Amino acid sequence: MITLYQGPAAWGIPNISPFCVKLETWLRMAGLPYEVRAGEVRGAPKGKIPHVEIDGRRMGDSQLIIEHLERVHGDRLDAHLAPEARARGHVIRRMLDEAFYWVVVYARWVEPDAWAVYRPIILSLMPPVIGGPIVELIRRRIKSMLRAQGTGLHSREEVYEMGKADLTALAALLGDQPFMLGAEPSSVDATVYAFLVSVLRFPADSPVKRHAEAQPHLVAYCERMRQRYYADWKPGASRGE
Repeated sequence: MITLYQGPAAWGIPNISPFCVKLETWLRMAGLPYEVRAGEVRGAPKGKIPHVEIDGRRMGDSQLIIEHLERVHGDRLDAHLAPEARARGHVIRRMLDEAFYWVVVYARWVEPDAWAVYRPIILSLMPPVIGGPIVELIRRRIKSMLRAQGTGLHSREEVYEMGKADLTALAALLGDQPFMLGAEPSSVDATVYAFLVSVLRFPADSPVKRHAEAQPHLVAYCERMRQRYYADWKPGASRGE
């Protein structure tokens, strides 16, 4: 059994974190049984969620966990791919994990309307009484991280144009294929689904959300992934089969 430690579900999707959705989606795609438990950043491997416990071993970082499970259980999702397709999947995943992710962070933590939606969820994870000041401290730290990473140095319009360009590229690569790399799903689909659904289902408006909604192939892709891998999911579900 794999114990998956992650944050809360919200907005009708399994988790507020795209990286948590990515890992849980991969587990469902690979058909590996797992149990979900509430996770905390404090004391977590690498200081982040998601993290897992596998046979008494604790591991952090969604991608490193996936690669470890591929080594242990075999490559259940990508064995059919040619080298060129594997390379394309790698580039797509890195674009989302390392670049588009920061647009998502900006849209949630910086924008006032989005923060009004997001803050109550973060606050619910904090200790009573002192939770409010802690949440605002975390927000200031996130904004500082955005500046250090570089996204926070750009104007609002520039940030969203970068995010929209990523989505346009994603839509072009998907085309009218059922999945990102062709007729059969592969591991990159876990990442793509996680980021798209995290944008499309987030309840606050933003230019990047509107741009995603305007890509019919991406919207249809999300629904196809949901029906295939999450048709049985409901808030409070704790185990995947």
